[in-house]
Amino acid sequence: MSQTDLADLAQQTIRSAIDLGATGAECMIREGNEFSVKVRMREVETLQQAGSRSAGLRVLVGKRSGSAYTSDLSRAGLGRMVESALELAAVTTEDPYAGLPEPGDQGSVAGDLGLYCADVERAETPQKIELARSAEAAALDADPRINNSGGGSVDSRAGRRVFANSQGFLGEYRASYCSLSAAPVAREGDSMERDYWISIARSFGSLESAEQVGRIAAGRVLRRLGARKVETQRVPVIFEPRTARTLLSNIFEAVSGDSVYRHASFLAGKLGEKIAVESLTIIDDGTLPGLFGTAPFDGEGVASRRTPVIERGVLKSYLLNTYTARKLGMKTTGNATRGISGNAGTGHGNLYIEPGDRTPEEIIAGVKEGFYVTSLMGSGVNIVTGDYSRGAAGLWIRNGEFAFPVSEVTIAGNLNKMLMDMEAIGSDLEFRASTAAPTLLIREMTVGGR
Repeated sequence: MSQTDLADLAQQTIRSAIDLGATGAECMIREGNEFSVKVRMREVETLQQAGSRSAGLRVLVGKRSGSAYTSDLSRAGLGRMVESALELAAVTTEDPYAGLPEPGDQGSVAGDLGLYCADVERAETPQKIELARSAEAAALDADPRINNSGGGSVDSRAGRRVFANSQGFLGEYRASYCSLSAAPVAREGDSMERDYWISIARSFGSLESAEQVGRIAAGRVLRRLGARKVETQRVPVIFEPRTARTLLSNIFEAVSGDSVYRHASFLAGKLGEKIAVESLTIIDDGTLPGLFGTAPFDGEGVASRRTPVIERGVLKSYLLNTYTARKLGMKTTGNATRGISGNAGTGHGNLYIEPGDRTPEEIIAGVKEGFYVTSLMGSGVNIVTGDYSRGAAGLWIRNGEFAFPVSEVTIAGNLNKMLMDMEAIGSDLEFRASTAAPTLLIREMTVGGR
């Protein structure tokens, strides 16, 4: 079905809802294809391929709302969806903050944002299988201690999305995604470890080579062999970029309008206050071409934008959709997210920490005794209080060099203090997801071991 056809269906569905009594409506239609293959020990273990089309509708009847969805895009199927949404709206409670965005907030980023590459849809299944097999083989062949594998995997998806509402907004775009990963298992004596590496891109041509993915994964797992606990102590802690991204996810949860208006965030009520070191700036930008948090508009038809969240240590903005903005007496920041049905949630675009001027090697060299975190487990983060405690593994630093691998420890602190104790920010910012962070050094945290 062409994009024009999908756009017509969305607009027809909106008109039908209004004709049947809705005072406002918004409709999303999406279609696409997904592929996944996993090769384990050089043999195909799983292979999945699927195509889908679905539509979702949210209606407003005054301050009451209801939503429904369907995978039947026939006239009858869409008609039943409209009726179901209106029936649900009739029995819901009024919400004074419910409603569509202000017309002046609607819009779409102009130009090509580099979200789609045709090679994702053109790639043949044998080619994808061979990529997965080659990545795993590169890891298995890297060292005789790597004698098992969690697999080599290729995933891809490509599709399009159309969004319309009863205020005249109509937007659409295509997007593609692909990834290549390897997860080797290494054994030496009684020590057995697993790690992984993944490359993601908008096009197959932009992925790291299968050999590089496998080699990096192999290097990561080999350096974990012989891991041990350490004595409980307070030391500097360095988060490598992969684990630093998780801190950024914690901060997002704290600045999300949903958490803030419920007073379920340690950053609620702190706009304009200094909450971090001056060297820390965090930006949310949904307009950066080709990246994984980029889109021309958000889940409510509000144009994507660049929003400084923390600027030189000062909390500048929360991230808001229309509903949370109204709850807080503010303006939307274009951060609505939406599944195929239901009310909009709050998400981020490309949320990243601006890089500093020290290389990771320089940061490590400056630590006499400390912990370099390469893996985190569990979810012991309390966004209300900022209390932070997670299982961790990584490498011990002694006299500015890696001394031995560490596992089965916890790292603990409080996000309030961690933000103020961010002693160094690396120069190695790289976008490998919709969140991105360079190497981060926290002056002191508790490492809990023996």
